[in-house]
Amino acid sequence: MVGVLRRLSVLDWIRVGLLGLGLLAVVTELLPVEEAAGEVGRIAPILLFLAAVIVLAELVKEAQVFDVIAARLAMAGRGDYVALFLLCTAFASLVTMFLNLDTTAVLLTPVMLALAARTGIAALPLAMTTVWLANTASLFLPVSNLTNLLAMERLGLSTKEFAGRLWLPQLVSIAVTMVFLWVFFWRRGRRGADRYDPPPPVPVADPLLFRTAATVCVLFVVAILLELPIQVAALAAAVLMIAAFAWRDRSKLTLALFPWQLLVFVTGLFLVVPTLSRYGLAGLMSALAGVGGDGGGAYRTAAVGAGLSNLINNLPAYTAVEKVIPVVNQDQLLALLIGTNIGPVITPWASLATLLWFEWCRRRGVRVPMLTFVLAGAGLAVVGVAATVGALLLTA
Repeated sequence: MVGVLRRLSVLDWIRVGLLGLGLLAVVTELLPVEEAAGEVGRIAPILLFLAAVIVLAELVKEAQVFDVIAARLAMAGRGDYVALFLLCTAFASLVTMFLNLDTTAVLLTPVMLALAARTGIAALPLAMTTVWLANTASLFLPVSNLTNLLAMERLGLSTKEFAGRLWLPQLVSIAVTMVFLWVFFWRRGRRGADRYDPPPPVPVADPLLFRTAATVCVLFVVAILLELPIQVAALAAAVLMIAAFAWRDRSKLTLALFPWQLLVFVTGLFLVVPTLSRYGLAGLMSALAGVGGDGGGAYRTAAVGAGLSNLINNLPAYTAVEKVIPVVNQDQLLALLIGTNIGPVITPWASLATLLWFEWCRRRGVRVPMLTFVLAGAGLAVVGVAATVGALLLTA
């Protein structure tokens, strides 16, 4: 037990502490048991989805699917940075949209950094592509981001209805991100080379596992498009991958696959935020965001969501503001989603995905110039949120 406690990071202790505070609020009746049970019941399907999709993504990575795709993208670019830029942004966007933003931050980042080392490509442009698109490409589908699941459930939208409202804002968000990526990190003066050396193909250790993982990913995407319950689709896909690894490579099936840290954090959050809302937070959020359902209200709410995200993290920012927005104000709630999804690109703690990304960069020795990160992120947040809210209002 002592050994387990010693392995906990500072972030792990924060997550455990948050859950402890939430449970303490319930025990002391600062948060009534009935309300706490309602909050936990609301997020139970979401927690099941998160656990399943992260296990799925981890095993897909172990089957080398991401490595093979990344290498083939670099080969397809044939040494041309413009082609590589377009291919990498498309890859990171699709992974974020269909496999969750944390998958892009946690699993795609090390793949991209390894690709940079093998090809002589500067690591920072590839790394910034993953962290920015992990956030800004997470609007389109409910599975892309936990906040999307919460918004869809609050508004009572189906997957098709959700995507129908957000397809144009998502395209605008990605387009703005691509402009900022090119100007700040990918253009000739930043990347430091005219061409790169295409890598050789990645040797696949177990072709059967690779084909199985690729097939499961395709089936998972099809299940989402068919509007099957996303937690059921993710669980089924994860079970298939676990069965495949149990047959072919049991050494990869460890307890480390289970994302207990994320589940503890989310559960604690959904106990602490309602408690704070009962004792003044709701009034403050209402004063900041207002209850205007018009275009001005949408922009104001998006700005509040983005600003709070960079102060306290996007998930507590979303949950705190969501509680004061009337359900009938659909545009205002979706604008909050835009602010908390696209806005968290300024500070390292603005989203869990960004925190995880910074940890990977530290492990791989990738230097991230903090001033550039903050200033470029601030520009992206302001322009990206404003343009994307405008696109949202066009689809109203």
